[in-house]
Amino acid sequence: MRKLTFAVAVLATFAGASLASAAPGAPMGVAAPETVTTVQLTRMERRMMMERRMERRMMRRQMERRMMRREMRRDMMRRM
Repeated sequence: MRKLTFAVAVLATFAGASLASAAPGAPMGVAAPETVTTVQLTRMERRMMMERRMERRMMRRQMERRMMRREMRRDMMRRM
């Protein structure tokens, strides 16, 4: 029984290795660019990013305030 499971494991390993080696790579002639060029944001894009960041901060602060209020109410109820 051990030999059978060992043989199945060895076959599965070889099958997995052959499938991995047969996987297609990058097409011929296509290579990653050697240099990365930076693109400057437009005023509108920068403004949108800033507005989104402010919105996230506002949402986070609101959530923190709600949590603090819940905690304070819970503590007051425990004292009663």
